[in-house]
Amino acid sequence: MRGSSAADLPANRQLHGRNKGKPLRPNQARLMSELLPRISPPIGDAPIDPATLFEFPFEQFIVEIGFGGGEHLIDEATALPNAAFIGCEPFVNGVAKIVARIDGEGLRNIRVHKGDAMDVLTRLPKGCVDRVDLLYPDPWPKRRQRKRRFVSEESLAEIARVLKPGGEFRFASDIDDYVGWTLVRVLASPAFQWTAKTSADWLNPWPGYNSTRYEQKARREGRPSSYLTFVRV
Repeated sequence: MRGSSAADLPANRQLHGRNKGKPLRPNQARLMSELLPRISPPIGDAPIDPATLFEFPFEQFIVEIGFGGGEHLIDEATALPNAAFIGCEPFVNGVAKIVARIDGEGLRNIRVHKGDAMDVLTRLPKGCVDRVDLLYPDPWPKRRQRKRRFVSEESLAEIARVLKPGGEFRFASDIDDYVGWTLVRVLASPAFQWTAKTSADWLNPWPGYNSTRYEQKARREGRPSSYLTFVRV
């Protein structure tokens, strides 16, 4: 999971915890070595041209930051076959899961970056993205850890740069402190407008929204979620 040029960002910043869990199964390991390189944006400092990543003329271009196990991204890509997606996730096991599903379901409209989302955002052209999703990011709840949160002035500046006018930045979390943190920082930016008019607008998910495993865990543990939509002005 994881604005201004990459050169402006702290070289030692840590926005996520461990990046690997239990050992991969043989088929997962094979797909990580064989398929992942074919569906990943090119590594390096050169700009990323979305049109060259996909073999079809897409109608929307969507970036998901920190897709976890990939449930939401897979469902979105299945529901929107004429849209193109890049998902970013540093956790190896989550990447392995989504690569296996892309292979098994024959999806052609997802590209996967195993690493920091800023690697991708800082290399995309200005105004090329229709929507950016940040769903249930690591909240880093301790005060000394909050500098690791993905939402910052720097990341929001980069999201604003890549979004088209009228494009959306969507944020969801079950952690009230992170919701407030995000609202304060986004509303301080002249690049975004919060779309909510009543409380129902942030207490209910978006039409057609597909849940994530993190959201299901929050439900089981009795924590409600907030769903924030900001439009690029």
